[in-house]
Amino acid sequence: MDASAETIRSALLTWYDSHARSLPWRSPPGTPPPEPYRVWLSEVMLQQTTTVAVAPYFARFLERWPTVEDLAAADDGDVMAAWAGLGYYARARNLLACARAVAAQGGAFPRTEADLRALPGLGAYTAAAVAAIAFDQSATVVDANVERVVARLFAINQPLPAARKTIRAHTEALTPVERPGDFAQAMMDLGATICTPRAPRCLLCPLAAMCAGRRAGPEQFPVKAAKKAKPVRQGRAFWIERDGAVWLMTRPGQGLLGGMRALPDDAWNARRDGAAAPPLPGPWRSAGTVRHGFTHFDLELQLMLYSGSDCSSLDGAGTWWPLGRIDTAGLPTVFAKAARLALAQTEYQGE
Repeated sequence: MDASAETIRSALLTWYDSHARSLPWRSPPGTPPPEPYRVWLSEVMLQQTTTVAVAPYFARFLERWPTVEDLAAADDGDVMAAWAGLGYYARARNLLACARAVAAQGGAFPRTEADLRALPGLGAYTAAAVAAIAFDQSATVVDANVERVVARLFAINQPLPAARKTIRAHTEALTPVERPGDFAQAMMDLGATICTPRAPRCLLCPLAAMCAGRRAGPEQFPVKAAKKAKPVRQGRAFWIERDGAVWLMTRPGQGLLGGMRALPDDAWNARRDGAAAPPLPGPWRSAGTVRHGFTHFDLELQLMLYSGSDCSSLDGAGTWWPLGRIDTAGLPTVFAKAARLALAQTEYQGE
């Protein structure tokens, strides 16, 4: 490594030794690495999600499934319900697939980045993070925080996503053989607390004197391509209430929100030949619309309330869920919004 890389690395690790965030899945600087299970679980949860949002989920998962073998033996529906609210639900399905693969291999995670990549659902980032943080392997870890820090440090003018190859090359050149896990977490912490997207705190940054982006104006980096407007989809969800309970379905295992409990809907996520019919014939009335943003589209979901009394034609693919425990059903956020809207307009006031 050249002197500039060594200087950057030394300054960053010195700063991290004094300013590392205390997080439930972390080990303090200079101590033995955390268990691979904790690192892997936290990294999967943290994808596209903040540490503040993840912390309570992480604690509940560890309490309920303290080892990878425990998670591997869990019921799919229980895990999906416990994940509800974290979003990006394919991560939960991949979590189970990976846990079962590790359990089948004796319960020990592979130590190398290449072997970790072979596990179900582990992409380049997660494999590198587990290898570096849990096993002290010199792996190049690039998340959104690292991407921003490196783009600013080297004033990389190429727009994303094309710039990611250059950013990764610079990060790889900086990644040390010694303390690679601490280095990766230091870069993450710097991006999360100092080199923030807006109003970066350059006066507190340990790399300020070496940062080309600071001199050019840090907030312009990383350069982002113009955003395209997301399409808007429309759909309907159906609220059927009887004797203090609501009818819930389990969605198919594959596809958007796969395997999750949800209100019945008109197949808005897989519509090809028009909307599906309501689950019951009879009188329905609109209770309003909830809006929710997915990665590639926005959804306007009209909530329909059943005002009939005959539910005998409902098929056996669902279950009556007590209204007093609706918050334990593990509904995805969009359907949780719809449930709140329904409860606000019905007679149910809680127990």
